Amino acid sequence: MIKLRNVEKNYRRGAEEVRALRGVDLDIAAGEFAAVIGPSGAGKTTLLHILGCLDLPSRGEMHFDGVRVDKMRESELVTLRRSKIGFIFQQFYLIPGLSVVDNIALPLLFSKTRVERGRIEELARMVGLEQRLRHVPAQLSGGEMQRTAIARALVNDPEVILADEPTGNLDSANSEKIFDILHKLHENGLTVLMITHNPELAGRTDRTIQIRDGVIST
Repeated sequence: MIKLRNVEKNYRRGAEEVRALRGVDLDIAAGEFAAVIGPSGAGKTTLLHILGCLDLPSRGEMHFDGVRVDKMRESELVTLRRSKIGFIFQQFYLIPGLSVVDNIALPLLFSKTRVERGRIEELARMVGLEQRLRHVPAQLSGGEMQRTAIARALVNDPEVILADEPTGNLDSANSEKIFDILHKLHENGLTVLMITHNPELAGRTDRTIQIRDGVIST
């Protein structure tokens, strides 16, 4: 589904060039549930941004569903992200003044996709928020905010879920709830890639991808 070939990503920090990814070759198969682990600064988030078409490689090739994307225009990348990829982040990124339902629906403002209100409420129920539909983020626990973010990632019916430390700000009980939701999404046919510092959670996925100093091993 997603293929990286000899991918490198370099950044400039003042006079210094940082090599965040170094000659990465990686295949993510359709329907796979994979975890990326590694120490801080290893290149995990950079890898996720490349896989999610939020950033492009400095060198190398990337293919998504057989189509080369590293040469796409930004407008084409935006269309790909909106239609194929759902993102979940450690910091939730909910809009404080919007209810759970309206936060879930937010991506639809930037999409031509029409989704009935009942479908949005169904997503909220799927992640266990049926009693929180009208609540704003300040009235939610950390786990409830992350579940809202998961439902938001699903509203455009993506093929791939990319989760960057989705349990990083949560206690062990809420971490289990979030992992269980991701596992169910995988069982329902979605491709799920999760960055985590939790080796126990990583070990319960189909595959663990280890990265250190921008180099991966699987």
